[in-house]
Amino acid sequence: DIYTKFLIPALCEPGDDSNYGSTATRDIECLQALSRRIHYGKFVAESKFQDQKYNSKYIELIKAGDRNGILETLTNKQVEQKLLDRLRLKVTVYGQDLSKKDVDLHGGVCSNDSATKPKAVPDNLRVDTSLVVDLYEKYIIPLTKEVEVEYLLCRLDGPDTPKFVHQ
Repeated sequence: DIYTKFLIPALCEPGDDSNYGSTATRDIECLQALSRRIHYGKFVAESKFQDQKYNSKYIELIKAGDRNGILETLTNKQVEQKLLDRLRLKVTVYGQDLSKKDVDLHGGVCSNDSATKPKAVPDNLRVDTSLVVDLYEKYIIPLTKEVEVEYLLCRLDGPDTPKFVHQ
C-alpha cells in the first residue's frame, strides 16, 4: 500500500506510458531496496540488544512480551532526527539534475541576476526533498522499528521456534 498509494502517485505522472517491462523491473528494484533498508533493523536490534547498558532491560521486556516497552527502549528521537536531517541534505545534494545549465554545486540555483540569492530548495531537484523525508518519517522508520521489535521478541527463542509471526 505504501508503494502504490503514497510513493508512486507522488513520483509519477498519472497515465499509462506502456513501458510495462521496464516499469515492473524498476518497481521490483525499488521494493527490494525498501525491503533491504527496513530489514537492516534486525542488525540494529541485535546491536542494541548486545549493548551491556540495555541488555538486561531487553531480556526483561522480551520475557514479558512487552512490545511497547521494547519499542520505547529502541526509539531514540535524536538519532531519528539526525537521520532525517542527513537524508534531507543528501536528497538536496545528490538529487540534483546536473544537466541543467544553472546548477550551483553549493546547493542553490544560480541566477543571471547577481542580486538574486540562491533559493532554499533548488528548482533542479529530480525529486521533492520533503517527499523522501516524509517517506522515511512516516513509513520506513516505523516499519524498521516494527522489524526490530519482532526480531527482539524472537531473540531469546530456541532454533525450533517459528520466527516473525505477525500478530
